[in-house]
Amino acid sequence: MIAGAPLDAARVGRDGALRLQFERRGAATVVAGCRSTLPLQVLAPLALDDPAAIVSILNPTGGLVGGDRLSIDVNLAAGTHAVLTTPSATRVYRTDADEATQSVKLALGPRAVVEWVPDHTIPFAGSAFRQAIDVDMDATAGLILVDAFSAGRIARGEAWRFAVLESAVSIRDQYGWLLHDRFVLRGPVAKDDPAWNGLGYGELHPYFGSIAIVGAFDLEQLAAEVRRLWASGGDAWVGVAALARRGALVRCLAASAPALIDTIETCWGLGRRALLGLPPLRLRKA
Repeated sequence: MIAGAPLDAARVGRDGALRLQFERRGAATVVAGCRSTLPLQVLAPLALDDPAAIVSILNPTGGLVGGDRLSIDVNLAAGTHAVLTTPSATRVYRTDADEATQSVKLALGPRAVVEWVPDHTIPFAGSAFRQAIDVDMDATAGLILVDAFSAGRIARGEAWRFAVLESAVSIRDQYGWLLHDRFVLRGPVAKDDPAWNGLGYGELHPYFGSIAIVGAFDLEQLAAEVRRLWASGGDAWVGVAALARRGALVRCLAASAPALIDTIETCWGLGRRALLGLPPLRLRKA
């Protein structure tokens, strides 16, 4: 917001903004700056036995409605390490008008590390949600980024009934692009439109996610671990591919929310061990 600009009362509670600044103080990463406007805020950093500063981003309104516009900007100074998560899944409610949007920008300095691991997003029937995640990182920085979704409220029979669901992940360093990954899904317009859960689509796996891991690590060892853990398929299908430079992209399809959560947490743990030499992080969520 421009200083001195009049406040649009109609947008209060609809235009959420969050700015976070992480700095290194001694051996610790600390939150050096934080500004937020509803419907975005953060909880107090968690104190766990881990080198990262762990911050949970909260939307206290219970979810996104049409016309909501969220903007998150995070800056990590040299040598910092932050884990950014959410307390629970993000719900996107039905709209008959405007889309809900979320813009995330992550800026990583030299040797900085960020783990962007929010819970999955649930687009309700008739909802419209567009998201863009942009990462600018130093060539010496590290990244683990999770982008995960449900196809809707599955238990209510609302799979793939959203109006539109879009997510774009863009990652670059000073030498160029590392990843640009985007999908746009639209719900059925006519009764005879093909279902996203059909052959060649979700195939009865209405939970899906991607995990990008960027930095210096042994890709072959990571891929071997993925193949070993999911060789038999079951409730989750998982694959891994190398990026053109410095990283890997893991894709997963899951048959249930518990299977998705378990798969994401396992892949996150594999990424932590490969990239950072750290054990899995247990966030103690309810």
